[in-house]
Amino acid sequence: MYYSGRAAILLLGFAAGGPAPAWAGVEGAAGLVPHRAVYDLELKDSSERSGIDGMSGRMVYEFTGSACTGFTTNFRFVTRINTGEESRLTDQQTKTFEDLDKREFRFETKSFTDEQLDKEVSGEATEADAKVKVAITQPDAREVELVASDFPTEHMLEVIKNARAGNRFFETRLFDGSENGDQSMITNTVIGPQQAPKPQDADDAGKAGEFAKATYWPVTIAYFSEGTSGDTTPVYSMSFKLYENGITRDLTMDYGDFVLSGNLSKLELLEKQSCDPR
Repeated sequence: MYYSGRAAILLLGFAAGGPAPAWAGVEGAAGLVPHRAVYDLELKDSSERSGIDGMSGRMVYEFTGSACTGFTTNFRFVTRINTGEESRLTDQQTKTFEDLDKREFRFETKSFTDEQLDKEVSGEATEADAKVKVAITQPDAREVELVASDFPTEHMLEVIKNARAGNRFFETRLFDGSENGDQSMITNTVIGPQQAPKPQDADDAGKAGEFAKATYWPVTIAYFSEGTSGDTTPVYSMSFKLYENGITRDLTMDYGDFVLSGNLSKLELLEKQSCDPR
């Protein structure tokens, strides 16, 4: 597998605007705004072992909903991979729904190679009694029970909360339904001091529109499989610039044998749903 939906799902769905919120739980989620973000992907580095001579693509991420109705994400990750002998097109399409208040999460992912479906995973998860119970419906109906883990929106809120508090490191577990939908991962997050965009960042930062000159935190998140610790090599890691309002840019996705960069090419803020009971 040449990329992981987990990395992108975690990162791309949380552009927040307006007054600085108290980033915690459902209250913190009220600061998130619906949006559509487009990222252009390029191969930054690869080892001979990867078998990859060239790679490029695009990620499109749409985030809608509200703290009171739940959050829906529609995500597409398309890459063209050149091995030197052949070229193939990979296409991952993911849809998720997360209810922070009820601690519920639904997921559906379809993966294609050269426009042919080669994998489909779907199910739903609920956290209760310090456990995550997952009911998988595709490809085969089954149930699994995992230790307590954050779902994606909750995890990003934890990153923002720790960044605002000046905490430079924290560890937690994440479940997002990726891969086979039956495991969580351990995440180690490192947050650097807040800083202003540099002149050489002008092109990339400019795509963030009105937030282009805002300060940001450099963030790196490493992902480890169950049963490993931070002293081992991560399955992959992500680095990015995180603005105080939640927007991210300048992505680096390190999968060990190869590294992808992702530059924000377009950001569109969408209409926010009202929580007024009418």
